[in-house]
Amino acid sequence: MSSSTPPPSGGLFRTKTIEQSIQDTEEPEHALRKSLSAWDLVVFGVGVIIGTGIFVLTGKVAKENAGPATALAFVAAGIVCALAALCYAEFASTVPVAGSAYTFAYASIGELPAWIIGWDLVLEFALGTAVVAVGWSGYVRSLMDNIGWHLPTGLQGPDVPGGTFDILAFILVLVLTVILVLGMKLSARITALVVAIKVTVVMIVIVAGLFFVVGDNYKPFIPDPVTPETGGAWATAPLVQLMFGYEPTNFGVMGIFTAASIVFFAFIGFDVVATAAEETKLPQRDMPRGILGSLLICTVLYVAVALVVTGMQHYTELSVSAPLADAFKSVGHPFYAGVISFGAAVGLTTVCLILLLGQTRVFFAMSRDGLLPRAFAVTHPKFGTPYRPTILLGVVIAVIAGFTSINELATLVNIGTLFAFVVVAAGVLVLRRTRPELPRAFRTPWVPVLPLLSIAASLWLMLNLPGETWVRFGVWMVLGVIVYFLYGRSRSRLGRALSGGEPR
Repeated sequence: MSSSTPPPSGGLFRTKTIEQSIQDTEEPEHALRKSLSAWDLVVFGVGVIIGTGIFVLTGKVAKENAGPATALAFVAAGIVCALAALCYAEFASTVPVAGSAYTFAYASIGELPAWIIGWDLVLEFALGTAVVAVGWSGYVRSLMDNIGWHLPTGLQGPDVPGGTFDILAFILVLVLTVILVLGMKLSARITALVVAIKVTVVMIVIVAGLFFVVGDNYKPFIPDPVTPETGGAWATAPLVQLMFGYEPTNFGVMGIFTAASIVFFAFIGFDVVATAAEETKLPQRDMPRGILGSLLICTVLYVAVALVVTGMQHYTELSVSAPLADAFKSVGHPFYAGVISFGAAVGLTTVCLILLLGQTRVFFAMSRDGLLPRAFAVTHPKFGTPYRPTILLGVVIAVIAGFTSINELATLVNIGTLFAFVVVAAGVLVLRRTRPELPRAFRTPWVPVLPLLSIAASLWLMLNLPGETWVRFGVWMVLGVIVYFLYGRSRSRLGRALSGGEPR
C-alpha cells in the first residue's frame, strides 16, 4: 500500500482498501482470467435481463394493474434501475474486483455490512437460478408435448400433480455448471448465440405485432383507479400497507407505480454484470458501457413489447399465463405463439447461466477474503475459473431446482436485489467522503442527490413487497449474522492482518 492510503479501520466496520482488493486479484492461484470486452458485458446483461418478464409479466400487469399504461410502468422501473446502475458503474470501474455489491461494501462501509450483502447475494442468485431453471423446464415440456414427446409424470417436478423430481431443471443447471468451469470466454460465446436468438424473437413479436395494433385498444390509456381486495391477510399485503394503512391501487396513476414494483422482476440481473469486473480486459472503460448499455437496450424492448401487446388485444382480455402467445392466437396467427415459446425456452438458458456466474463470483470473493473457507478461492490452473465454488453451488442449485416447488420464494430474489441497490448507493456516498482523491474512470453524476434518490426509490419498491417476503428475508439475514460471528469474523484475512496474525 502507498503511504497515502489510509489504514483499514478495525472492528465490525473495518474496511478493505481498494488497493488491497486489487492486490488480491494478482495472486496467481486466486486470479481470474481477463477475457471479456464491453460487447461481452452488454450481451451478458441483455442475456440475464430478458427472461420470463417480457413474455409473461407484460400481460399480467396490463390486465391486473395498469392497462395500456404498463409501458409507463416499465419506464418507471427502468428509471429505478438506471439510478442504481449509475452507482454500480462508478464502483465497478473503480474497484474492478469480483463480488459486485459485496466487494463495493467492503471497500466503503465495512466488513459486517459487506458480509450481510454477500450473504444476501448468495440467496438472490441461488434462488434466481433455481426459479428460472424450473420456468425453463416448463417451457421445454410444453414444446415437447407439442411434438408428441412426454416425460413421465414423476420427472416433471413438484409443480405438476403427481410429480416429484424436475429432471429437466436438474440437467440444465449441471450442464451450465460445466460450461462455467470450462471458461468465461466459452460462456460468453454461448451466451452471445442464445441472446441473438432471444432478441430476434422479441423483434419478431414487435414488428409482426405492429400490423395487428388497433388504436381503440389503448382507450383508456390510464384506466380509472380500483382498490384491490387483499383479503386481510398480512402475509400477502404489502409492507407499506401493514405499516401505514396505505392501500396501493390498481390502475390510475398510482396503479402505474404498483405495476412498476411488479415489473421490476423483469429488470433483475443487470447488477450481475458487475460481478464480472475482474474478468474484464478494460474494466474502467467497459464496465459502465456494459451495465448502462444492457439496461437501456432492455428498457426499450420492454416498452415496445408492452405497447404492442396492449394494442393487439384489449387489456381486459389479455391472458395472464402467456399473454404474447395468446395475443397472436386472438388475431389468428398461432404460428407466432410457437415462436414465442421457443424464444422463451432458449432465452431462459442464458438467464440461468449468468445468475449462476454471479453466484459463484460472489462466493469466490468472500472465500478469498477468508469469510468463507479459503479452499473455494482457488482458480483452475488451465481454465482460470473458480471451479470449486462453481461445482459446489451448481450441484446444490440443481438439487434445489429438481426437488423444490419454489414459486412462492421468487419475491426473495426481488427484495435481495433492491437491498443490494441500497447498499451500493450508500457505498458511493461513503467512498466519496472517505476517498475523494481516488481515481474514478466513471463518476456517478449529481452526488449526493442521485444516490439518495436511488436509495429512496429502492426502499419504496421494497415496501411494496408482501410482509411474508420480509419475514423470510429477515430470517435469512439473521442466519447470516450468526454464521459471520461463528466463522467469518475470526477467519477474516483483513482481521488477521490487522492483528498481526496473517500477512496480506
